[in-house]
Amino acid sequence: MRKFIAGSLLAVGVASLPTAISPGQTTPAPSRDYNNDPRSHTLRDFFHRWDCPAERYSNTFIEAADVYALDWRLLPSISFVESAGGKAAPNNNMFGWNSGKTQFETPAAGIHTVGYRLSHSDLYRSKSLDSMLLTYNPNPDYVQLVKTVMRRIAPTAYSRSRTPM
Repeated sequence: MRKFIAGSLLAVGVASLPTAISPGQTTPAPSRDYNNDPRSHTLRDFFHRWDCPAERYSNTFIEAADVYALDWRLLPSISFVESAGGKAAPNNNMFGWNSGKTQFETPAAGIHTVGYRLSHSDLYRSKSLDSMLLTYNPNPDYVQLVKTVMRRIAPTAYSRSRTPM
């Protein structure tokens, strides 16, 4: 797997469409405790296996997925593909957002900003996962790469109670 991801990271690169961040957007206060959420445990384990700095933001990834109605595996998978889970994330930009040019105040702010944009921007809103990912990065291999990482995190998008969706 390490060889697959490393080779794929080089092939795909760190490209995304430039998009303006909503002015004045702030990270929402957590609406619940995610420490005991099974998704957080699963995500923490995944990032830990790969020694990713993003491990410490597992709860934030799950919270953003809930707030913005995204598959909980999507944002972590994009961060894994784009920056090896935060290993190559200058300016707190784990997502290669705006071709890596955007600076986020904190990694958590980056997670919420990208989650917000994927959920609310006309570029992404109401698109299938494949279409959303092709908009994010038009490289033809990108969709399968992100979806492979999503399945590595968890084979299905189970909810808080681990019920398959």
